[in-house]
Amino acid sequence: MSLTNFRALGRSGLVVSPLALGTMTFGPGGWNADEAASREIFHAYREAGGNFVDTADIYSGGVSEELVGKFIRETGSRDDIVLATKFGFNGSSSPLTATQGGGANPHAGGAGSKNIHRALDASLRRLGTDYVDLYWMHIWDGVTPVEEIVQTLGDLVRAGKIRHYAFSDMPAWVAMKAATIAAERRVPGPIAMQLEYSLVAREVEAEHFPAAQEGGMGVMPWSPLAGGFLTGKYNRDDTVDTGRLSGANPFGDSKFTDRNWTILDTLREVAVELDCEPAQAALAWAMSRPGVASTLVGARTVAQLTGNLSAASISLNDDQMRRLNEVSAPVPGFTSSLVSPEVRKMLYGGHEITAWGE
Repeated sequence: MSLTNFRALGRSGLVVSPLALGTMTFGPGGWNADEAASREIFHAYREAGGNFVDTADIYSGGVSEELVGKFIRETGSRDDIVLATKFGFNGSSSPLTATQGGGANPHAGGAGSKNIHRALDASLRRLGTDYVDLYWMHIWDGVTPVEEIVQTLGDLVRAGKIRHYAFSDMPAWVAMKAATIAAERRVPGPIAMQLEYSLVAREVEAEHFPAAQEGGMGVMPWSPLAGGFLTGKYNRDDTVDTGRLSGANPFGDSKFTDRNWTILDTLREVAVELDCEPAQAALAWAMSRPGVASTLVGARTVAQLTGNLSAASISLNDDQMRRLNEVSAPVPGFTSSLVSPEVRKMLYGGHEITAWGE
């Protein structure tokens, strides 16, 4: 495998590299890459053959989009690159007055039609382009009807301002309902899901992966290294000052659990066998999972990026995949139990039945 072993993103004609360049680190900030470093990372990804660049309107307050747009113009690569950005988180910089209820402008966030149009126009200006190839709903707001989201994004596809759209961080039923509405109405539907997915975060396999397959959506993992945990740089006996990994965060609990340390131990064993770093083995595992189209990688330095990209040339054998799958298997829940081999045998008179797509 290499970055030029392109894959179709969901049931679409959009072909992407198996590793996508995430640019959340582009722009100002203590842990980010400045313009010069960001440019080097961008060039290194392109020189390796990558074609999929992912940003968002809130990354570095919009500076990430500005830098990505600038680098694309400098290299004249707009037609070569699959450019993705996102909307959803509140981008208001003008608080309302106290008489209006206080806080920021509610129409500067969410998935309502008013904000989608506002956010896209602002992103296009920062990116310096008249269209994006993929427009992500960054997170579901729990308020906007799915019908409105499908209508608005489908209209933008037909207007040529976006080529495709997709959903990130939402309940599986939201994406499935959108795909169903689109199919029934013969209008553009979502082509991908962007989800937290790694060896230590496999919960989405129960609902999201089957919904993605049924709805024609490719899965795009974010945080495939679990915030750095799967790089192996952390020690079981010393987890002091490790930020979000060691405490509660918006997307889950601490990564430092006995279960996760056991997974990391097995990952390290596999990495030794492959003569690679644990991070590379973890990425190779994620890329090889059924349903995964492209996996997001980010970096603050070219060295970090190069190490991640080398995962595209690593192949896990059957035994290594089995060991990693077994040690990281999520605890079965209600949904998983419904499709277990035991239940199938009970339903089909003791016979083992393989479903379509398995």
